[in-house]
Amino acid sequence: MPDGAAGLTAPILLRESAGGVVTLTLNRPSARNGLSMTLLEALGGALRDIAADPAARCVVIAAEGPVFCAGHDLKEITAHLADADGGHAFFAEAMARCAAVMQAIPALPQPVIAAVGGMATAAGCQLAAACDLVVAADTARFCTPGLDIGLFCSTPAVTLSRSVGHKAAMEMLLTAEPVGAEEARRIGLVNRVVPAAALRAEAAALAGRIASRSAHAVQLGKRTFHRQAGLPLAEAYELAAAAMVENLLAEDAAEGIGAFLAKRAPEWRHR
Repeated sequence: MPDGAAGLTAPILLRESAGGVVTLTLNRPSARNGLSMTLLEALGGALRDIAADPAARCVVIAAEGPVFCAGHDLKEITAHLADADGGHAFFAEAMARCAAVMQAIPALPQPVIAAVGGMATAAGCQLAAACDLVVAADTARFCTPGLDIGLFCSTPAVTLSRSVGHKAAMEMLLTAEPVGAEEARRIGLVNRVVPAAALRAEAAALAGRIASRSAHAVQLGKRTFHRQAGLPLAEAYELAAAAMVENLLAEDAAEGIGAFLAKRAPEWRHR
């Protein structure tokens, strides 16, 4: 879907599929890949399509240009200050649409990997944190700088606080200071740090490894992981035990166990 004059020749969200891996690339480099309403709509639509695609096994979210994502499009937000209500209705819609996308990522059946090269700021940091895994270039930085412009990054704090410890999250939120890739890995925001030139290849290799597994087991596991995370210990075990039973009864589990015992490669049926 195009976005502005540049969008006449290039869509703002690129999509390609290979070997069960779907790569979504934010394509607003001149706007620092800001999350305009149009880009949020495109992301939400792409995620809905992928959720219903049985051929999709894993998703990578990447970006064109030196910035992964600068968060909400501040020019778009500023333009609505002149609305009759001072921007209230637009701001509420923008926050709701962004929240829907951020919730769609963990709810997606397929695992999602963020490939972050460069800065991930505010809602851009939120986008990375919402993903199941993050591969970062050694040049990547993560920041929630809302207080620099009089805004506390309350919505980015939701995913950030679920990815790192509360103290680390609050330090990022209160100081607005950028966190480098290695520090982001230390606090749990990033899984892997690689040279910038190897970012796309590393993310693709990781996604390919996941895509080569039983889709049934992976999707059941992701769903169970997110559901148990907010439960008390006993309820979490009850949910996880039921998921294990369901998994053990699946065709792929019988195939995987049989292949292991027979010392051969499994042939997944994804059910």
